[in-house]
Amino acid sequence: MAAGKEIDRLAEDKLRLKNWKRWGPYLSERQWGTVREDYSEDGSCWDYFSHDQSRSRAYRWGEDGILGITDRQARLCFALGLWNGKDPILKERLYGLTGPEGNHGEDCKECYYYLDSTPTHSYMRALYKYPQNEFPYAKLTGENRGRGFHDLEYELEDTGAFDENRYWDVYAEYAKHSPDDVLCKITVHNRGPEEATLHLLPTLWYRNTWIWGCTHEGCTMKPKIKKTGEDSVKCTHETLETFTWAVDKGPDGRLPELLFTENETNSVKLFGVETYTPYVKDAFHRYIIEGEEDAVNPKGIGTKVAAHYVLKVKPGKQATVCCRLFRDDQAEDDVPTFGVAGFETILQQRKEEAESFYKTMCSKLNSQQYLVAKQAYGGLLWSKQFYHYIVKDWLQGDPEQPAPPPSRKAGRNSDWRHLFNRDVISMPDKWEYPWYASWDLAFHMVAFVKIDPEFAKNQLLLFLREWYMHPNGQIPAYEFAFGDVNPPVHAWAVRRVFKMTGKRGYRDRLFLARCFQKLVLNFTWWVNRKDPDGKNLFAGGFLGLDNIGVFDRSKPLPHGGQLYQADGTAWMAFFCAEMLDMALELALTDPTYEDMASKFFEHFVAIADAMNQAGSGLGLWDKEDGFYYDQLTVDGVTTPMRIRSMVGLVPLFACLVLNSSRLEKLEGFTKRLNWFIKNRADVAQNISYMEMSEDCVGDPAVEKLLAIPKREQLEKVLKYMLDEEEFLSPYGIRSMSKVHHDKPFVLKMDSEEYRVEYTPGESNTFLFGGNSNWRGPIWLPVNYLIIESLERYDYFYGESLKVECPTGSGNVMRLKSVAQELARRLSRLFVADKTGKRPCHGESERYRTDPHWKDLVLFYEYFHGDTGRGCGASHQTGWTALVANCLDRLTH
Repeated sequence: MAAGKEIDRLAEDKLRLKNWKRWGPYLSERQWGTVREDYSEDGSCWDYFSHDQSRSRAYRWGEDGILGITDRQARLCFALGLWNGKDPILKERLYGLTGPEGNHGEDCKECYYYLDSTPTHSYMRALYKYPQNEFPYAKLTGENRGRGFHDLEYELEDTGAFDENRYWDVYAEYAKHSPDDVLCKITVHNRGPEEATLHLLPTLWYRNTWIWGCTHEGCTMKPKIKKTGEDSVKCTHETLETFTWAVDKGPDGRLPELLFTENETNSVKLFGVETYTPYVKDAFHRYIIEGEEDAVNPKGIGTKVAAHYVLKVKPGKQATVCCRLFRDDQAEDDVPTFGVAGFETILQQRKEEAESFYKTMCSKLNSQQYLVAKQAYGGLLWSKQFYHYIVKDWLQGDPEQPAPPPSRKAGRNSDWRHLFNRDVISMPDKWEYPWYASWDLAFHMVAFVKIDPEFAKNQLLLFLREWYMHPNGQIPAYEFAFGDVNPPVHAWAVRRVFKMTGKRGYRDRLFLARCFQKLVLNFTWWVNRKDPDGKNLFAGGFLGLDNIGVFDRSKPLPHGGQLYQADGTAWMAFFCAEMLDMALELALTDPTYEDMASKFFEHFVAIADAMNQAGSGLGLWDKEDGFYYDQLTVDGVTTPMRIRSMVGLVPLFACLVLNSSRLEKLEGFTKRLNWFIKNRADVAQNISYMEMSEDCVGDPAVEKLLAIPKREQLEKVLKYMLDEEEFLSPYGIRSMSKVHHDKPFVLKMDSEEYRVEYTPGESNTFLFGGNSNWRGPIWLPVNYLIIESLERYDYFYGESLKVECPTGSGNVMRLKSVAQELARRLSRLFVADKTGKRPCHGESERYRTDPHWKDLVLFYEYFHGDTGRGCGASHQTGWTALVANCLDRLTH
């Protein structure tokens, strides 16, 4: 079967028989404006390296481009250059607003879509929509700057750039003939009513590693791209084999002009300083748009080359351009030639194999569900990126460059000098978030594991390695502040990936053991740093939920206050439960893990007890409301922060069903467990461990539930969560109750007032840059954890626990049905209804009815709590790809 071809490639790559993943979509979509490229004194990365500078200035730590590919170390890069004849600049990278420019933070202002990719990237396809009229750079910037918090963002569609269909659909399609032979087909469609001309520049270049004086790149010689014929160039690099790049004739039967320059900064333009070469990074822009014929090297040599095609396409028609990058020692008779007999045959074959692979993986989905799932997986795979950041070198500066300001040595990330990142990593979004976020990545891998379990395991292990994890046990958060605190979901992802990579008895126990050992260090860091009073009530800080609370939880609280966090504490109980389950699993073959299982059991009980001590002044359970709240202590006075938000739902995540058939095999652990329950009844009364299952769903071995909420507490929280006037939206669970729309939470301290209200869409504050909001919208990751938790509760309670869903509807169902209902609501964000509308696209008529738009799906960062409209980063397919997991549940 064709599906087996991709599975075979995955196996060959895993066994290192063939390096199928060497080339992939690892090129960032935005390297400018990142922390890595920021050498400013005040850390203003957006200003230090701007979009306008990016066409003329060489990057230090990476590269970017449109729908591009590169090798796993981003040495040799390929991407598209475009010019419609009217733009002021050559289109070589995506445009967007910086944080200060947007009314809701940074935001990409382009239309592009990831349509397909296999896990080995043996086949990939993506689409970029390019206006035929002048790209409205100034209009986008000016209009968004003038809009306030309560206004919608002004998008490219709103400018009229696509009116009368005056735009190009540019498809980039890649197929691998072999691991080091990559075929590329670029197809441009003129969607407009008149003949139009497009300058197309497939571009190949080497990342600049030669001017900094660094030693970690493994090379000392400058690479070279040299013309070897009218249709080919030879590429030589010290640590990469020699490659040939060949280009085909254009639709007019003529070969393109090959343009050469260096990937060097135009120092004259930017800094008024001469450089050693007149041939610099922006040469193609100057040659084509500004008519500077001497901007390119006439000798046909450099570190950057482009094939310049001028395509005249009639309305409604298309034009195709092909090129190929292959290693020179490929057998000559095995290299496909351009045309139907070679190139097209391989391209079609890989496309069919990709289709067959996904048809097998998603065999139970209907056509609409399949379209969504395939694009979700496609986006997940296209969002891999080569990420390079060596903090020690960044802090000290490079030997052959000006030294960074002295303030840098004690500034951002200065206590992460051990961190050495040079890997292909799953990104949240390669434009808005072209840097990893550790808690995002954990969710990515739970979606990834179905299509590429080996990649999922390796990514989770990577973040626990000594050159990532801090010596004190902290997992790096994200490049703006590696020391910030993300929710501890890594253990959960490890356990889920372990269980999803095979049937019981055939799973990767070595992977589980390796992760467990390092996660113990991470758990210890949490206990030592985030429970300073030893009360088992945690003040985790930021915890990834951005602006959900009254205060910025990354900063000291007003009046020296102490915030005991319901979510922070519950996340730690969740962490305990996951570690306990892993320890029990490992103890089945190694009894030494039984001691660790006992440790995590007792710590879980202590945390759950602390959370549930209502009335003691310490507990986070509010008997009056029947909900979990943060507690603020100032000068010895404790006040519950009665905000009904995701903070109070996180305690539901911390639940684990203990199976007696497994416990019977662990005599030592079971003995200590029974002793603890008998002798610590004072603690056990505040958790659900003593509850026994009345209905074991056909499995008599299921006996006990370890969870924070006891049954009556669970039912009270679920009543809020499933109330459509509170948390339950037509599209999932809101991050904050709708009740705060009319009844905002207000806290007065001295003359200051702190206020939180239900905000279903974009943020109405600039906390955390204004580009993220947890005060009402729907977020896929926490919704997915809710679904999983409900399934675990149902496994224990079975038919004995049923609830109304929605609350007050009279529609009573057991919890696994509630979980499925939530999966269905989340899926509705993306699956088109009978009118063609996908709520994620808001009220856009174009996405609903236009044949060239209606099958395109965007996987946003989060979604409007009432309408389902996508908000935030439009390509955060990482954790939003969890919708594919939800779709699977609808077929069970």
